Amino acid sequence: MSSDAPVGARPPAGKTFFGHPRALSTLFLTEMWERFSFYGMRAILVLYLTAAVADGGLDLGESSANAVYGTYNAMVYLMALPGGWVADRLIGARRSVLWGGVVIAAGHYVMAIPTGWSVFAGMALIVLGTGLLKPNISTMVGDLYERDSPRRDAGFSIFYMGINLGAFIAPLITGFLGEKINWHLGFAAAAIGMTFGVLQYVLGRRNLGEAGARPADPLLGADRRRALTRVGVASVVVLAVLLVLLLAGWFTVDTVVNLLTVVTVLVTVGYFARILTDREISGTERSRMKAYVWLFLFAASFWLIYDQAGSVLNIFAADQTDRSVGGFTFPASWLQSVNPILIIIGAPLAAALWLRLGHRVSTPTKFAVGLVLNGLSFVLMAAAAQAAVGGDLVSPLWLVAVYAIQVAGELSLSPVGLSATTKLAPVKYASQMLGLWFLATAVGDAIGGQVARLADTWSQPVYFLTFGLASVVLGLAAVMFTRQIRHLMASIH
Repeated sequence: MSSDAPVGARPPAGKTFFGHPRALSTLFLTEMWERFSFYGMRAILVLYLTAAVADGGLDLGESSANAVYGTYNAMVYLMALPGGWVADRLIGARRSVLWGGVVIAAGHYVMAIPTGWSVFAGMALIVLGTGLLKPNISTMVGDLYERDSPRRDAGFSIFYMGINLGAFIAPLITGFLGEKINWHLGFAAAAIGMTFGVLQYVLGRRNLGEAGARPADPLLGADRRRALTRVGVASVVVLAVLLVLLLAGWFTVDTVVNLLTVVTVLVTVGYFARILTDREISGTERSRMKAYVWLFLFAASFWLIYDQAGSVLNIFAADQTDRSVGGFTFPASWLQSVNPILIIIGAPLAAALWLRLGHRVSTPTKFAVGLVLNGLSFVLMAAAAQAAVGGDLVSPLWLVAVYAIQVAGELSLSPVGLSATTKLAPVKYASQMLGLWFLATAVGDAIGGQVARLADTWSQPVYFLTFGLASVVLGLAAVMFTRQIRHLMASIH
C-alpha cells in the first residue's frame, strides 16, 4: 500500500520557518546562494561573449552568443535528469546537493581565470554541478509536506523567494564588477557566492532530519556495478564524439550548440517514452504522467520566451536603452535584477492566494494564465522595439513593465509546476521527476537559443510580436483542455 507522502519524507519537528518546517530555512539559503552564483554569471555572460576583444570580451556575434546562452541554460537543466538519477539510485538527495555545490563553486572559480578557454571549461563544470544540486534540493523541499497538502504550494513559493533573493542581489554585484572593471572579476564574485552556499548547507544539515538522507530506490550489488559501467561507457562515447568533431575541424561553437539542442530534444522524447511504457508504474501513475506531458509542453513554451531575458532582452538593454541617471550610466545587467525583486514582492502574495483558493483553481488553469501573460510581455516588447527604431534610446521602464508581466506569469506557472511535479511523480521516479521538470526549461532554452538567432534577421518588432501572440494563443488553447488534463491527473489538484 502506497503512502500519500513522498518516499522518505519525515519532516523534522521543532522550530518553524515562517510557519513551515525549520529545514526549509536551510534549503532556502542554500538555493539563494546557488542562484546568486548562477544568475550573477548569467547576467553578464552574453555581454561578455559579445564584447570586443579590446574590452576584454570574446567578440562573438550576437546570433552565436544568444545560441550559446540558450544552450548553456539548456545543459544546466538537462543535467538535472542524471542528477536526479544519481540521488535516487546511488547517493541520495542530501549528498547530491553537497557535491553539486562544490562542483558549481569550482566552475565559477575556473571562469574567474582571465583567459578565453576558462569560460567554457567553467560552464561545463557548472552544468555538471547544477545537475546534481538543482533537482534534488527541490525534491527535499517536497519531502517536507504531504503530497496533496495545500501548504505545499505555499512552501514552494517561499522557497522560490530564496531563489529570487539571490537572483536580485547577484547582477548588482557581478554586473558592476564585470561591466565596469573586469569580466572575470564578476565571475569571481559568483564563485564566492556559491562558496557561501556550500558552507551554509554544511552548517545547517542538522535541521534536515531524514529528508534526502537515503536514495529512494538504491542500486545494490551487481545492479550498481552494471549501472556504473554504463555511465563510464557513456562518458567515453561523449568524449570520443567531441574528439572526432575536433579532429574533423567541426568543433565550432555553432556545431556544438546545434548538436546539444538535438540531444536535448531526443533525451526528452526518450525519457517520457521510458516512463510511460514502464510496467512497474500503476495505471493511475501512468494517467498522471499523460497529464504531465501537457504541463511539460506548456512549461517548455513558457521558458522559450521567458529566458530570453538574459540574451535578446539583455542586449536590447545594453544597446537600445537609456541607462543614464544623474550622469552615471548604470550597467545593462542591473536590469536583470528587476525580475527577481518583483518575484520577491509577489511570491508571498501568490502563496497566500493559493492557500485561499485551495483546489478551486486547478494546476492546468494556472499554467494557461502563465502562458497568456508571458505572451503579452513580448507583445509589449514589440512596442518597445518599435519605439527604438531609428536608433532612439528608450526608457528602461519599458523593460521594467515587460518583466513585471512576465513575473505574474512565472508565479502562475513555475512554483506551481515544481509542486505539481512532486505530486504527479510515480514513486519510482521521485527525484528523477524533478529532473524531468527542469528538462522542460532545457527544451525551452535549447529551442529558444535557436529561435533567438531570428532576432538578427527579423525586425525586432516583428520578432517579439510573432512569438508573443503565439504564446497567447497557446495559453487560450490550454484553457480549452483544462478539464481533460484534470481528469488525467486522477484526483491530484
